[in-house]
Amino acid sequence: MSADSYKGYRDPALSVLRQFGVRVWSDAEVETTRGRFVGIILPRSETADADHIVLKLRNGYNVGLRHDTIRGMKEVGYKEAVYRIPSKDFPHDPAKPRVKLIGTGGTIASRLDYRTGAVIPAFSPGELYGSVPELADICNLETEKICAVFSENMGPEQWTKLATTIAAEIEKGVAGIVIGHGTDTMHHTAAILSFMVQDSPVPIVMVGSQRSSDRPSSDAAMNLIHSTRTAASGDIAEVMVCMFGPTSDQYGLLHRGTRVRKMHSSYRSTFRTISDIPLAMVDRNGVTPLRDDYKRRRHDRNVRLDTAFDEKVSIVYYYPNMAPDIIDSLVDNGYHGIVIAGTGLGHVNRPLYPALRRAHEKGVAVCMTVQTIWGFAQMYVYETGREIMELGVFPAANMLPEVAYVKLGWVLGHTRDLAEVERMMTTPINGEITEREPHNGYLVFQGGVPEVEEFIRSYRK
Repeated sequence: MSADSYKGYRDPALSVLRQFGVRVWSDAEVETTRGRFVGIILPRSETADADHIVLKLRNGYNVGLRHDTIRGMKEVGYKEAVYRIPSKDFPHDPAKPRVKLIGTGGTIASRLDYRTGAVIPAFSPGELYGSVPELADICNLETEKICAVFSENMGPEQWTKLATTIAAEIEKGVAGIVIGHGTDTMHHTAAILSFMVQDSPVPIVMVGSQRSSDRPSSDAAMNLIHSTRTAASGDIAEVMVCMFGPTSDQYGLLHRGTRVRKMHSSYRSTFRTISDIPLAMVDRNGVTPLRDDYKRRRHDRNVRLDTAFDEKVSIVYYYPNMAPDIIDSLVDNGYHGIVIAGTGLGHVNRPLYPALRRAHEKGVAVCMTVQTIWGFAQMYVYETGREIMELGVFPAANMLPEVAYVKLGWVLGHTRDLAEVERMMTTPINGEITEREPHNGYLVFQGGVPEVEEFIRSYRK
């Protein structure tokens, strides 16, 4: 491919490539007013401007170099890249357990599309196996792609299809399930699967990656290995999220599906168990439980599938000076349930009171969670909380707001009776409500504090 792939009526970036005789896909050294850059010259995406040349650096990141900052370019190598991982047949070993990998999309099942410059859900599960041959040492892997969407596009339609597929595969006798999923809403899907697929006899492991497979720092391969090992031979028969533990490549953590949350937009160790500790650690040697109150693997094929879901549910994050029309609009638009992430122990301002009373009178279920993430909604402590409960709002204990959202949708799929809704919401099914929060279930360290800095120095030498 020549520099002519940078086309346009006014194309200063193309002129620079031609001036220095550098081709697209070449390995180039570029001198700029901001310093020296080394990497691969990439084709321009359809949405990019004509003023920048895009360089993929050796560390896997891309950088745009404006044409008028470039002082010199030198082509030091050339190989037109083919960003396609070959698909392979899975080797079969009768001595190994059978695991089903279900693809939904997301970064773990993605590639970089240089036409648009975007990461797109395009890798098939077979291509994933071709990139991670270690999977063949763990199990006999079967694959099925039920959808190919970014996780922000997952919803009740995909959740229902996923739950139904999981139950069918369990009944067929698989040793475990792995679900490839985008990380942004993975905790939502993990939570709803905990209600839609109950009493599973085998592990159901959700996995993703924070960094796409074309980057040297990708966590996709290790997360896939850890999740597949958990599904194949782990003893924890629950819905779990399997992702990096520390930021280094040491081990993964298994988080219960109803107590996990994505806590950082880009860290590989983004997932945390909230108000509790993770279920287990997993590495290349196997699964090491961190607690013993988990549901254990069974040898039967019995599973309870319950995909009821009412989509007319919303989640509202309370903020100071919130106006009642926010609640009124939901009621007027026919919503059947509202989850509020309130302040402190579960509070909102008094101007919302008439709207909350009206919602209750209209048969809308309203439950309170806390936006502090950790802790319980304890609405009986202060006058404000008691007043709000008198309006028909009930506390959801220490359920995470997003977990309360999917559970309320699931509960309303069964009943609209407000008393029964409250009973079902406040009755734990799969750890979404805990009796207490352990002392080590809340750990948020702050850098700069002497004792924390001393701990970091002893941990990272």
